[in-house]
Amino acid sequence: MAFPFFGDDKSTVARLLGTLPQTGRVTWIGQRPLRREPLVSVPEVELKTDSHMLGDHARPKAGGKRQVTLIQHEHLAAVAGYLGLDAPLDPARLRRNLVVSGLNLLALKNRQIHIGDEVILDITGECHPCSRMEEELGPGGYNAMRGHGGLTAHIAQGGIIRVGDAVRVVA
Repeated sequence: MAFPFFGDDKSTVARLLGTLPQTGRVTWIGQRPLRREPLVSVPEVELKTDSHMLGDHARPKAGGKRQVTLIQHEHLAAVAGYLGLDAPLDPARLRRNLVVSGLNLLALKNRQIHIGDEVILDITGECHPCSRMEEELGPGGYNAMRGHGGLTAHIAQGGIIRVGDAVRVVA
């Protein structure tokens, strides 16, 4: 997957974008067994290469850019704060598949990440909030999620993901 500015040795931005030594962790995994039903928290899940998350109702097309969704753990508290809540939100309410901590997810856009021992995801873009956030979070839910909706990904290599697995950039 092409990375913006890669190969441009003269660019300070290229050098900065290429530096991401941190390792994150999967802190939560959620599946949607049925359309419009609450997400179910699971300790592990299997992802099928270029397909979908087993146990999830969604069946994205082959080659699709939105086969899995991710959100940053640290943003659960930020979104709650925008809504005037004291505690971080339950990730199931935000309808994303994976919650990752310790890594700035936006820095992963257009990169590949390795999760656990097997899975490789191509980070394809931002996962913008939808009108369901107003239903789930109440008035202002959509705007609270703007800029904090996470990322979408294509499953480049399937396998098992477990809560606690490391998340790192593919070199």
